[in-house]
Amino acid sequence: MQSFDGASNVLEVRHVWKIIENPPNRVEILRDITFSVPRGQFLAIMGASGSGKSTLLGVMAGLDTITSGNVVLDGTDITNLRENQLAVLRGRKVGFVFQAYQLVPTLTAEENVLLPAELTGFNGDARRRARELLERVGLSHRGSHYPVQLSGGEQQRVALARAFMTRPPILMADEPTGNLDSVNGQHVLDLLVQLNREEASTLLLVTHDERLAACADRIVKLSDGQVASDELAAVPGRFSRL
Repeated sequence: MQSFDGASNVLEVRHVWKIIENPPNRVEILRDITFSVPRGQFLAIMGASGSGKSTLLGVMAGLDTITSGNVVLDGTDITNLRENQLAVLRGRKVGFVFQAYQLVPTLTAEENVLLPAELTGFNGDARRRARELLERVGLSHRGSHYPVQLSGGEQQRVALARAFMTRPPILMADEPTGNLDSVNGQHVLDLLVQLNREEASTLLLVTHDERLAACADRIVKLSDGQVASDELAAVPGRFSRL
């Protein structure tokens, strides 16, 4: 579980600490976390509120700094990269899905999906790719609509399409169904898993929901900023059967 092999691992987290010092107070948010993620794996990161799971996701994406340790993202040690270097790397390597959708309100659904391609110089027919992704999430008829004209479930499906726009090798999702009812949440989860499988990406999902985590190949559980358990799925292949 903790062997590091750059050829087979898309992510390596090595003895990562995240400490906030505010004398006389000291808060250890992440405490000596070490694990690796093989390419193509669906990893769920679980834990109670305050366990450090969202901070860990931010660290793995280079969105948050660490106190010590190393994070290697698709072969690149991102620990000491400058922000402009991190932004370029994220644009090429990582797709994001957030709980609050984070669509640009002044852009249509299709324009929101296109945005990563415009920011990274996507090599291909971007508009056709965007329309294909909207079709795959069942929203080909909503491409000209603005976020305010879409339901929460529809907005999250647009966010899914956007995340896959540039074919990133890694997808990071932070409580992607947290703002949705059970029906829409299940639909979004099914689409997320299906698209991830079709695009051959590695999926890192942060959740406190056992139902979501049950779809994963592997579950890492955090408690008080530490890895409490790291286990493969009890039923091999359940991810591929979804």
